[in-house]
Amino acid sequence: MNERSLMATRCRRLFCSFFVYVLISSPSVTKLAAGGDAKGDSSAVPVDVGVIFGRENWVGRMGLTCMQMALSDFYASHPHYNTRIRLHVRDSGQDAVGAAAAAMYLMKKVEVKAIVGPMTSMEAEFLIDLAAKAQVPTISYSATSPPLSYGQLPYFIRAVQNDSSQVQAIGALVQAFGWREVVPIYMENEYGAEIIPDLAYIMQQINTRIPYRSVISPFVNDDQILEELLKLKTMQTRVFVVHLLPDIGARLFSNAKNAGMMSEGYVWIVTSGISNFLNSLDNSVIESMQGVLGVKTYVPKTKELDSFAGRWKVKFQKDNSDMPKGAMLNVLGLWAYDAALALARAAEEVSDVNFVFTEANNSSNFTDLDNIKVSKAGPELLRAISSTRFKGLSGEFSLVDGQLQSSTYQIINVIDHVGRGIGFWTPENGLTRDWNTISQPNSLKPNLRAIIWPGDVSSVPQGWVIPISEKKLRILVPVKPSFKEFVNVTQDPTTNNVEVTGYCIDIFEKAMAGLPYYVSWTYVPFTNDDNLSSSSNYDDMVHQVYLQKYDAVVGDVTIRANRSKYVDFTLPYILSDLVMVVPIKDNKIKNAWIFLKPLTWNLWATTLCFFIFIAFVVWVLEHRVNEEFRGPPLHQASTSLYYSFSVMVFAQREKIVSNLGRFVMTVWVFVVLILTQSYTSSLTSMLTVQKLQPTATDLNELIRKGKYVGYQSGSFVKEALQRQGFSESKLRTYSTPEQLDELLSNGSSNGGIAAVVDETPYMNLFLDIYCSKYRAVQLPNGTGGFGYVFPLGSPLLHDVSKAILDVTEGNEIKAIEEKWIVKKNNCLNTSTVAATNSLGPESFWGLFLFVGIASVLALSTSTAMFLYKKKNILMRADTSLWIKIRMLAKIFDQRDTEFHTSRKTEQQWSRHSNSPSIQTHCTDSVNYAERNSMSLSDGASPSPDHRLPLRNMHIELQQLEPC
Repeated sequence: MNERSLMATRCRRLFCSFFVYVLISSPSVTKLAAGGDAKGDSSAVPVDVGVIFGRENWVGRMGLTCMQMALSDFYASHPHYNTRIRLHVRDSGQDAVGAAAAAMYLMKKVEVKAIVGPMTSMEAEFLIDLAAKAQVPTISYSATSPPLSYGQLPYFIRAVQNDSSQVQAIGALVQAFGWREVVPIYMENEYGAEIIPDLAYIMQQINTRIPYRSVISPFVNDDQILEELLKLKTMQTRVFVVHLLPDIGARLFSNAKNAGMMSEGYVWIVTSGISNFLNSLDNSVIESMQGVLGVKTYVPKTKELDSFAGRWKVKFQKDNSDMPKGAMLNVLGLWAYDAALALARAAEEVSDVNFVFTEANNSSNFTDLDNIKVSKAGPELLRAISSTRFKGLSGEFSLVDGQLQSSTYQIINVIDHVGRGIGFWTPENGLTRDWNTISQPNSLKPNLRAIIWPGDVSSVPQGWVIPISEKKLRILVPVKPSFKEFVNVTQDPTTNNVEVTGYCIDIFEKAMAGLPYYVSWTYVPFTNDDNLSSSSNYDDMVHQVYLQKYDAVVGDVTIRANRSKYVDFTLPYILSDLVMVVPIKDNKIKNAWIFLKPLTWNLWATTLCFFIFIAFVVWVLEHRVNEEFRGPPLHQASTSLYYSFSVMVFAQREKIVSNLGRFVMTVWVFVVLILTQSYTSSLTSMLTVQKLQPTATDLNELIRKGKYVGYQSGSFVKEALQRQGFSESKLRTYSTPEQLDELLSNGSSNGGIAAVVDETPYMNLFLDIYCSKYRAVQLPNGTGGFGYVFPLGSPLLHDVSKAILDVTEGNEIKAIEEKWIVKKNNCLNTSTVAATNSLGPESFWGLFLFVGIASVLALSTSTAMFLYKKKNILMRADTSLWIKIRMLAKIFDQRDTEFHTSRKTEQQWSRHSNSPSIQTHCTDSVNYAERNSMSLSDGASPSPDHRLPLRNMHIELQQLEPC
């Protein structure tokens, strides 16, 4: 309950309290309606309990009879108990003020220790504040309004189900059958209105709308009921949730049958306020309720219940001979029986408490209400009642926070003259066929027994129909001179009949044909004039559905967030994004240095370093065994570098004779092959991209340059471009593909445009014709695609969306696409060719690592073999390390005579060895050691200690260099 409702409630209570003092002294109100003491031992302590009921209401008399029988049964089975409940009955006159007056009388004059009643939620609302002030526990077995909660009203105990507990069962029914709209019909009082917030919340949780609320006055007549029903009949919703008192509910269904609303297609769900009283309604009323579903309080059948029902009928007819014979025992009587048992048990538990009243400590004497006495036994009695647990006639009696914990409901179907049980609902298991079974949450069908619906049909109603006032859906379609492949509206000049065709229309009609029910419609062109020339803005067309002037919009309407605030869209039947179409660049002048662009500067530098490194590796491996790599140092360096670079075009002349050199070159040739092929591909791609490059690739570039941009007339793209930063003066519209081609051809400086921004479906059709002149550039702005427009909460929306999926995922969509939008020209791909990026080292690091490892491995192997062969020099103890290194370097520079070569290679070696240049070279080599020996002492004569090793080195060099 909101703050305003709480304030109104408190005002009503205050108003009631103001007149209570006068009312309790009125003879017409204070007359004792019924009374009596529970029979028992005369020595037992009497506990006075007040009963407030309506004498003219047979439900109140039923409850009184049940309480009297409960006390009689209880004390008959417990004759030794020390306490005896005495009932003091007062008539409320079925009025809230009368109930408060009766309570005041019972508390002040009789000093009752507890009160049972009142009957209605309105009466309880006035009474419970008085009872709380006097600390008198008040138990109700019939006040079901949700706001009567224990937390706010500590001395109020509700031994009856809260009305809000059944809305989950109603929601489960609605969800199980897939109904998207329900209309509640409820009383205009606390009983009816307080359940609606909970019902609305449950409906929201299961995505079901409440388009209208039908409020029935407690004082309504049949003509007013019929008028309201006829109003409901003109609406499209056919699922009604009825929460009324039994007498008004009976009149409602009698009038509904007369109005033709108990026929096929209607769904009626009644709450427990009617379901619990079905056995007491006239046969004529039950006849008018055929096919109604109900949520009824579940009471387990027991032998004790059957025995009690028989005894109750005899006693009730004996005590109430003036009541109609049709009164039957129901669950409210059982709750009254259990409430009396709970009181008797609690009274016995606190029998040692002093059952007296004390005067209130109030200084104010404004009314007698300020001097109301306070029960000393009240707190203990309240505690004892709240903690009482037993198995009663209605089931397990258990209170939590002053509320009866009984949440099992039986789902009934009114057939013939009974409410046949078709299933159960519990919070743990949901809807189930049997009480003790578990529901199947993944099942597509409700787990209930067969249902007979209004109109004596077994097929589940769809829950809505086209309203009587509109037999056909009035569907708006756009009229536009461009892109008629999507929507094309034509008019026969002789008959004036309008024909609508196109891709959007075909998909819509296929989807509607797949619905499980028949829906008829008529297309209404949306134009600015009478000759079907053009439509207005698409937002205007969508707004017509929001104003409920039309039922839907079918066409190439884009799903947008701002439109979704006012209307609902189906799932998209074609995806869409924003693209920019621009002319192609005419690049007649090529970049002179474009041949460098395929590789990044890092990759160029890395490749160059590896060429030099491989040249060095080849020289190390070949210069001692291959005459092609011998000669003066400059000659050897140039030959090695030339050989390394010539591999790139496979034009090398030199032969590789060493196995390690062949191994390295095999790996290097593979790497060079990959590099050259990648370079060639990248350069080719760049040259191609240069030809296909669009004139612009960014909207910001067009904004900076002040270029004109085009958009389709009536499209939302204008607002999207303005949000990007374009001024309206720089935007130009187009209507046809031919006009767009002209604008793009003229260019921004000649009265045309530099680019056009539109959605992909349109631009694909445009580029299908002009793909040789323009290219599309994808923009980051996305859209929701094309969808059909329906009013917010339309029951058609879910079914049409599902039917669209069936069409787009099936085989029919291919035929529709081939008919309307498949490309007809053999053009190149209209998507933008992305700029080719230069290749970097990160793409080839694996290759470079491979050749590097191979080269290092070959160098290491060659060096190890050389040092092994010259180990005699390394092992000489009479020579310093520096001299050893110089000796090894000198030897490493000479030809390896032990290397195995072919005959042809030997002949080449022989010819070169007989030449004067070679002889001179050998002679110079022999004298090399002597010259070096003179320089070791920095110009001084060698000491005697150094002459011997130098002489030995000189002799050894002469032996190693026989010329």
